[in-house]
Formats: sequence, structure tokens, C-alpha cells
Amino acid sequence: MPRTKKTSPAEDLLYLIALLPWWAGVGMAIVGYGVLHALAAPGAVPIAQPTQLGQYLGKMLGKTLAYYGQFIVPVICLAGAALSAWRRRQRRALVATVTQNPAAGVLDGLSWEEFERLVGEGFRLQGYRVIETGGSGPDGGVDLVLSKGSETYLVQCKQWKAYKVGVEVVRELYGVMAAKGAAGGFVVTSGQFTEPAREFARGRNLKLVDGQVLLRLLQPVQTARSGNSSAMRAPTIRAAADPYPGIPSCPACAKPMVRRTARRGSQAGNGFWGCARYPV
Repeated sequence: MPRTKKTSPAEDLLYLIALLPWWAGVGMAIVGYGVLHALAAPGAVPIAQPTQLGQYLGKMLGKTLAYYGQFIVPVICLAGAALSAWRRRQRRALVATVTQNPAAGVLDGLSWEEFERLVGEGFRLQGYRVIETGGSGPDGGVDLVLSKGSETYLVQCKQWKAYKVGVEVVRELYGVMAAKGAAGGFVVTSGQFTEPAREFARGRNLKLVDGQVLLRLLQPVQTARSGNSSAMRAPTIRAAADPYPGIPSCPACAKPMVRRTARRGSQAGNGFWGCARYPV
């Protein structure tokens, strides 16, 4: 969900650094200070000709900006690193709270911000690098951007308490995936999905994760903290139960296809998948 509030460049830099691991912000502070300090080093800039006055003023302005920037930029980077560390601690505390109280409605008691942070932590347990896109409302667009190796995945979170996630939401994310060239996508909900939503996702690089699956992903964290080191590895994220495993869906109507045999032509006698609605 995109940020809508108008911010200053310093706030934007702080926000971007806070999305990174805390140690990255510390490293940027050190590098930023070193570079700007070198640029701000005093030194005479001779003026050989009057026509070089503009060049001289430009260099002096650059040194002045570098002088103040060597203090301002590291402070912003360190503040972003501190914010990143604080958010990390919040996410871990949230996971502990949820896994210690695995009741059926524990996810429904979360705010939409908490739910997104929880989902992000679940994907981190899977080995993904997670960027939380942030936002100021409870819905709309891509909420998390995942990366693993050279591939990118998009995630949309739906913290819905009373309604099942329908096919429109799944279609929307699938369209965004195609537009951005993502390798895959996930729709994660605290509740359940409708049958048309499951049918549309079947056979596509799109997985549906319901509340029960999400809780199973987070449970190994609490088990490992209790002393069972063999439970440190979280289970792989899988789609919500597919009622037609291994059967492709029709690209036109999204219904499960059926196995048929060609009766004529060069492929006579060979099997193929065909739409169940197409007359034999």
C-alpha cells in the first residue's frame, strides 16, 4: 500500500533506510560520513580568470553542503537503523504473542498493520527478503515485496474478519504480477478463500495462504524458543488446499480440465487436456 502523506527528502530517506536491516543503516552512516567529510575538506580553489568565478562559487557551495551533510546524513541513517531495529523487535514480540495464544480467532484480533508485519515475519522464516511497502489505510495494492535470489514475489494481505476473500482480489494481484514481471505471488488472509478464488489460483504461480496455514508457519518459532532446536526450520509455504491437485485449469473459464483422447488427425489416439464445458 503506497504512502500518501507528503514528506520531506529527509523523511523519505529515513523511511527507506528503516526498510533495510539495522546494520545496513549503520554501514550507510559510516560510508556517508567518510565520503562527505572528504568532499568538505578545506582547500584553496584558485581563480585564474574572471570567467572561472561561477565554477569557483559552485565548488564552494558543494563544500558547504558536504560540510553540513557529513553530520546530517549519518544522523538520519542511524535514526533509520534504530527504527529498523525497533520494528524488528516489534515483529518478534508479535510472533511470540500469536504463537503463545494459537486460538482460532487470534488473527482476527490484530490490526491490519500488525497482520501485515506478522505475514512479513512468516516469509522471513521462509528465507525471503521482505520489503514492507507501508501505507496509511487498511487495504489496496501490494503490501509486501519478497525477493529470493534474482526472483521477485508480490504479496497482498487481507485481514478480513467477516468475509471470505473472493476471486476479484486474486485476479487483481495476478494482473499486477503480470504487469511487474513478478515470478509469483501470494494472497494471505486471516480467514478463508471462496471456491472461485481457489479455482482461479490453481495451476498458476499464485498461492493462497489462509489463517490456519499462516499459524502453522509461525508455530516453529515458539517451539524452537522452548528448546527444541530441530524445529528451527519453518515449514514451506503451501497454497490453501487444492480440491483438484495436479489438474490444470482452463485458461478461458478457470474450470478444471478433463483428460480426453484425440479421435482424428495426426494426433489421433493421443491424450490431451480439454475444457470440461467443451462438447465432445
